[in-house]
Amino acid sequence: MNQPETLQEAIVYFANKTVAHDYLVSVRWGNGIVCPHCKGKEHSYISTRKIWKCKSCKKQFSVKAGTIFEASPVGLDKWFSVVWMIANSKNGISSCEISRAIGVTQKTAWFMLHRIRQAMKSGSFEKLSGEVEIDETYFGGEARNMHYGKREVSGRGSVGKTIVVGLLERNGNARITTPRNAKKKTLQKIIRAEVEKGSEIFTDAFASYNGLETEYIHSIIDHATAYVNGNVHTNGIENFWSLFKRTMRGTYIYCNPSHLFRYLDEQTFRFNNRKTTDSNRFALALNGIQNKRIMYRQLIAHHTPKQLTLF
Repeated sequence: MNQPETLQEAIVYFANKTVAHDYLVSVRWGNGIVCPHCKGKEHSYISTRKIWKCKSCKKQFSVKAGTIFEASPVGLDKWFSVVWMIANSKNGISSCEISRAIGVTQKTAWFMLHRIRQAMKSGSFEKLSGEVEIDETYFGGEARNMHYGKREVSGRGSVGKTIVVGLLERNGNARITTPRNAKKKTLQKIIRAEVEKGSEIFTDAFASYNGLETEYIHSIIDHATAYVNGNVHTNGIENFWSLFKRTMRGTYIYCNPSHLFRYLDEQTFRFNNRKTTDSNRFALALNGIQNKRIMYRQLIAHHTPKQLTLF
């Protein structure tokens, strides 16, 4: 099917509900329609309701069943517009802006964005190799923005913040994870799980990276004296942090620590697909919609005002 190339074209193209429906069918079942309940391939189609009835399990299902769109009263035309915007907005797009743009409540827009971030999450069993940059950073409220009674500053200034570790294969993809702490055992376990042995890794002088020389070609750049020494630097992963922090501070402003990994998945998706076109990023985001449904009650389970963090 023809693929729109711009947001304006996408809005016009998917305004036709039949076109939007058929497009999602082609994305989900390019090799034939399969029942999401029993995986049966024998079915009948009820055209008046745009649903199928499986001949094996006798259950009815729509094209939304088993996807992030399941049980959503929002039309596919609006869903596709939001997917396009979040996949292609370099600094993200807020739920308030989505609310105004497509005419839904802010609460609905927030829920939609989190469901799309769930679809953007990707994983691979293939390890990073070659030249890999590794760095850790912290996200959370700055001490100067806290109430005096809650202000705690010590050590690396990480009290009350969430640690995030990034691994970037030069000329390749980034992988981001949120470990429980920055201890040597924790970080090195992540590195061994994500990076092929014998690869060349680049880190800063953080003590938790010491001891990797036996398994990797380990080059260290001490930021107290320099940021680049020939080929030794972590500027690639530092660029990722810069983009992410700009997104959080400029667009999202607040983030519950329990949702941080979702925002990281969103930023990682855009970063890893930065060299492709808007239409391809849109298609790639839709490719991840299956079997990733998330309920609203799951999102708000740990969402309390005390956990809100200002970036």
